[in-house]
Amino acid sequence: MSGKNGQRIIKDSLFPISLFAIYLGVLLLMSGIHQGLVVLMNKMGWNGYVQTIVPIIYWGCVAAGLTLFTRKKMKDTYEKPLHMLAEATEQVANGDFSVYIPTIHTSDRLDYLDIMILDFNKMVEELGSVETLKTDFVSNVSHEMKTPIAIIKNYAELLQTGKGTEEERLEYAQNIEEAAGRLSALISNILRLNKLEHQQIDPEIESYDLYGQLEECILNYEEMWDEKDLDLEVDLEEKTVVDADKSLMELVWNNLLSNAIKFTEPGGRVAVRQTSSDGYAVVEVTDTGCGMSRESIRHIFDKFYQGDTSHSKEGNGLGLALVRRILILMNGEISVVSEAGRGSTFTVKIPAAGGIQEMDQRK
Repeated sequence: MSGKNGQRIIKDSLFPISLFAIYLGVLLLMSGIHQGLVVLMNKMGWNGYVQTIVPIIYWGCVAAGLTLFTRKKMKDTYEKPLHMLAEATEQVANGDFSVYIPTIHTSDRLDYLDIMILDFNKMVEELGSVETLKTDFVSNVSHEMKTPIAIIKNYAELLQTGKGTEEERLEYAQNIEEAAGRLSALISNILRLNKLEHQQIDPEIESYDLYGQLEECILNYEEMWDEKDLDLEVDLEEKTVVDADKSLMELVWNNLLSNAIKFTEPGGRVAVRQTSSDGYAVVEVTDTGCGMSRESIRHIFDKFYQGDTSHSKEGNGLGLALVRRILILMNGEISVVSEAGRGSTFTVKIPAAGGIQEMDQRK
């Protein structure tokens, strides 16, 4: 089977017609040789016993040759790769994700068993990534919890000494409060994300005014805009109604807005635009901040990933993972376009009220 537009070519069968043509040709040739032997034996006047034994030996050799050839073909085509798959599967089951199985044929002669091997290699690679993320998750949770706990412990010990001015003691107490707040937010986000990933939160889908929600979320950050002297551009459609969980979507907008402010240098620009397209409400949050590298874009929605470590003290890397999970539950999606040093644009699409039904009717 040949692919189109540069797709790889896959053979339709592991035993093509040409192979059976070879068998047929060999058998016809052997039959011709047999007939020749019979004629020769008659011409030379061999006795009946010899004329019986010779064809038996001859066809026994032919049968043995075809059997050995078929056996080798089956071994190379099925048994060898299946044994490799079985051994590799056992290694993966024992936790070894470095397994790799080579294909039987080259890329221009792939068959379906080769495709299965390629898919197996891809699966093992993905499992290895998941295992790495799992290990990193435990490590990061431990690290993120240790930091605020250490701060609380150190400042509590300073307060117990009774030394320092009143102003210093107030500063210690404020640092303890901030560390406790950070620890509380971390635990809340972990629990919330865990519930979302295990479908333990049933979204309360309702139709509500997106314009009003976005406007309210933007106003909540007014003080932060002013502190960094940011230029804010807002372009929203009025009377845009969406079908989603209002409280969960508020987490989405707050996360995107706070990130845009956090990663934009003083005097920069942040833009929030909302449009409608094909039954969806589309919201874009653009900033002129530090932007991201291609590697960061690949992992930006992973738990605890923080591409810009200079801002790590202001978050724990769970925000965008939480945003993506919420949007999956809302039948929405999120994408990002970014360039290092030139800012980022996050685009969110969520179903407009009645929009999906209207699209289905048009189709």
